[in-house]
Amino acid sequence: MTDANPKLDPHPGSNTEKDPSDWVSGDDPMTGAQASYLKTLSEEAGEADAFSDDLSKAEASKRIDALKGELKL
Repeated sequence: MTDANPKLDPHPGSNTEKDPSDWVSGDDPMTGAQASYLKTLSEEAGEADAFSDDLSKAEASKRIDALKGELKL
């Protein structure tokens, strides 16, 4: 048995990140935090059409990732 602390591991296990398409709650409406961040990123990227009030959590996450990539964040 090891005394390793997974909370302190700089390279956590591969199950810590899932593709948004695989989220159990991915079809739920996006959260308020996602909506706010997506709105901000959309404005910064000059892509107002990237924001929509009716996105799911998974769709919002994918758009956020795409915009962060475009903005090099």
